[in-house]
Amino acid sequence: MNARLVIRKANEEGMIINVGDVEIGGKKIVIIAGPCSVESEEQICEIARAVRRMGADMLRGGAFKPRTSPYSFQGLGEEGLRLLALAREETGLPVVTEVMDTKDVKLVSRYADVLQVGARNMQNFALLKALGKVNKPVLLKRGLWATIEEWLLAAEYIALGGNREIILCERGIRTFEKLTRNTFDVMAIPLVKTMSCLPIIADPSHATGRRDLVIPAAKAAIAAGADGIMVEVHVDPERALSDGAQSLSLTEFKPLMEELRKIAEAVGRCI
Repeated sequence: MNARLVIRKANEEGMIINVGDVEIGGKKIVIIAGPCSVESEEQICEIARAVRRMGADMLRGGAFKPRTSPYSFQGLGEEGLRLLALAREETGLPVVTEVMDTKDVKLVSRYADVLQVGARNMQNFALLKALGKVNKPVLLKRGLWATIEEWLLAAEYIALGGNREIILCERGIRTFEKLTRNTFDVMAIPLVKTMSCLPIIADPSHATGRRDLVIPAAKAAIAAGADGIMVEVHVDPERALSDGAQSLSLTEFKPLMEELRKIAEAVGRCI
């Protein structure tokens, strides 16, 4: 594979990326939680307070939403970013949010602590190059049809621009299976760890598309060596403007945390 900067060298330790007081890639498994989309000040602040109280380390939420249908909710844009920053100010949780276009990189950088590249943009090379010049961590999701090699080469584009602070995110790949939204490639997690020095987290919400499968998939990811979990949580999933079927309610998030603590302890880590 023609990647030089993100490939693990002999005896090289895995990278630890600091986001405020949060370390990604260390002994502690990082929990990133929040809604698919920011819908209102009340919604995002209520979720942020609740997940913080139950042990989450970071807040996720979409301000710009790439949707398959042009008629679906596309996010609040800069207003959504402002509300994420407001929730961070209230709770202290660092913010992870997606940037979709090169023209929005500076805008999103003003508000976010971690800039996310979504699965549909994994090979948006202009965006990857632009993020290589940003002095903030980038969370790079695996593309829907991407091989592991293609995924790591996408990370190489960012690193080549000078930004080595890259967090990989396994979020499932599209296969012939129709009972889940995607097929969760859990073995990609330990495989990537043998190949790359970058930390890797898992997104069981997008990997499964079903809230009843989120906890089992998250447990499998931690058992396989994931450095973190990113999960969608909503105050009222049935009324969510996007991805309600895969979002946990606040009452479902508590048992998730309890189960993940057991698995983390079993593999010599903590939450």
